[in-house]
Amino acid sequence: MSDRAHGSPSQGLWGATLGFFVGFAAVALFGPTAGRFREVMELTPVMVGFLVAMPALSGSLLRIPFAAWVDTTGGRKPFLVLLGASLVGMAGLAAVVSLLYPDRLSSGVYPLLLVLAVLSGCGIATFSVGIGQVSYWFPQRRQGKALAVFAGVGNLAPGIFSFLIPIALASLGLAGSYLAWLGFLAVGTVGYFLLGRNAPYFQLRQAGAAPDEARREAAAAGQELFPAGSLKESLRVSAGVWRTWALVVVYFTTFGGFIALTAWLPTYWSEFYGLSMVTAGLFTALYSVLTSAIRIVGGILSDRLQEGGENTGILALLIMLAGGLLMTIAREYQLALPGVILLAVGMGVANAAVFKIVPQAVPRAVGGAAGWVGGLGAFGGFAIPPMLGFAVRDLGQPGYAIGFVVFVFLALLSLGMIWILKYIPDEAREARAAEPG
Repeated sequence: MSDRAHGSPSQGLWGATLGFFVGFAAVALFGPTAGRFREVMELTPVMVGFLVAMPALSGSLLRIPFAAWVDTTGGRKPFLVLLGASLVGMAGLAAVVSLLYPDRLSSGVYPLLLVLAVLSGCGIATFSVGIGQVSYWFPQRRQGKALAVFAGVGNLAPGIFSFLIPIALASLGLAGSYLAWLGFLAVGTVGYFLLGRNAPYFQLRQAGAAPDEARREAAAAGQELFPAGSLKESLRVSAGVWRTWALVVVYFTTFGGFIALTAWLPTYWSEFYGLSMVTAGLFTALYSVLTSAIRIVGGILSDRLQEGGENTGILALLIMLAGGLLMTIAREYQLALPGVILLAVGMGVANAAVFKIVPQAVPRAVGGAAGWVGGLGAFGGFAIPPMLGFAVRDLGQPGYAIGFVVFVFLALLSLGMIWILKYIPDEAREARAAEPG
């Protein structure tokens, strides 16, 4: 390692993982507590759907510019800005709940809750920032596992909190739970500030090295990937590669679906099957933790298989398709639980496969590509819960099951995209195949 650059790939990985774990906890923000707000504020199913989805709105769309920002400064500064915005949102929510709940929390406060939820969701956008930060630290042959560890461990946060929040509600109350969450976010932000490290190239640039000098010195230290240039250029280059948009579709299905289900499942288990909030939280945590943990397995498969990203993605989407079909016919939770497990396995493995493909498909603008894929893909977390809410409103209780048809169609569409990625060659792959040795 250069004298002007500090840290190691493992430090870069675990610092980014800590920041993402802390920021991503906002996915579970309103899922377990939505019932309290619905009762006090007399919210409709559609209003609840939007409330649980709002953190995903900012958490998805902000991924695009912030991921591209990584290509100009590294991940540290974008990470801290996003976590700071999330802190502001959580502080506002804690204040509203402490001062107004339950007697003065009327439907007139609903727009304010939406705004604060958007701010809280900023931490979710740290995902695409971390993808770029970790990708620049690791050589391509090790990126599948490294990115899967980053995403898999970070993705554990919603599942853990989906289980802990109902317990906290019973012991601390709504206001106490939000204050505890605010404290966790503050400690985690400080932890990232102390541990987060940029890849050598960005450290050298910050130390005053010219671009060419920084590139040579970072390459000597083992860095393989380098940014295309400015934020605008990174987005432009990655947007001009058609494979970026195919990956957006797949990630909308798998990661957007993961966010949507993490937010929606507490309502599904409690309202459709009449399970207690603690049991609903446990089942939601099972789904979320399994989706996150299996992502690591998906990353290892993607590294080891020939054309591992594409082949692993096809297998995973077939498993997801089976889970979606099972959920549409489930009328007893004993049948729905295996369906949710299949969805978890399929989505988790596919999520890893997508980001194995990203650096290979768009090697000159990894940050920009990660922004488009992570941002527009994660937008599914905002778009899908209101769709389920409309189904409940228009079709009654059976709508909970019928709503899962959306995952069936999305899985089929994504299978088509992965098939195209596999069988239409790209210039980068052909160039690698032509290299001697």
